[in-house]
Amino acid sequence: MEWGLAEWTVLALLREEPRHGFAIAALTGPDGELGRVWHIPRPMIYRALGRLESEALIAPASVKAASGPQRTVFALTKTGRREVDAWLRRPVEHVRDFRSVLLMKLALLDRLGLDPRAMLRSQHDILLPIVAALAAERRHGEGFATVLTAWRHSSAQAALGFVAELLSSARSGRASR
Repeated sequence: MEWGLAEWTVLALLREEPRHGFAIAALTGPDGELGRVWHIPRPMIYRALGRLESEALIAPASVKAASGPQRTVFALTKTGRREVDAWLRRPVEHVRDFRSVLLMKLALLDRLGLDPRAMLRSQHDILLPIVAALAAERRHGEGFATVLTAWRHSSAQAALGFVAELLSSARSGRASR
C-alpha cells in the first residue's frame, strides 16, 4: 500500500491497542513520545483515520463519551494488522527517509516489543550497494555534482554505520530487545 508515515504510524499505534484520534494525536504531537521522532499534526491524524477506515484497515470499536466530546475508538482489522506488520519489517529504501521513517519504525517496534534485528539486517543489506555505488560515482564527477555526490555518500555511510551500530548493540545484548 502506498501510505504516508502518518497512516503507518496510526496503524502501528492501533496495533498496540484500540485508540481514538485524540489519543493518537497526543502521542504524535510536538510534546508526545513519538512527536519527538516525527510530529504529525492532529488534522493529519484524523485524515489518516478516515483513509484507513475507508480501506477497511481499521474499524470503529466503540465510542467514549466520559466528560467532553464523544470519541470514536478505532481498532485494526486483520488486513490492517497484516499490512502494518509487513511495513514494520520492510527496510527503508532511501537514505533521505532515515530521519523520519526508520526512526519511527524503530520507535514503534520498541513500543510493540518486537525485535528490530531482521529489519535492520535487511536495511544493512540495502545500504551496502548504495554506499559502494556512491563511492564509485564520486570518483567520476565534476563541479557541483561532486559536492552533491559527496554529501549523498557521506549520508549513506553514516546511515550504514548507524545501522551496523544498532545491530552490534542488539547482538551484544545492550539493545532494549
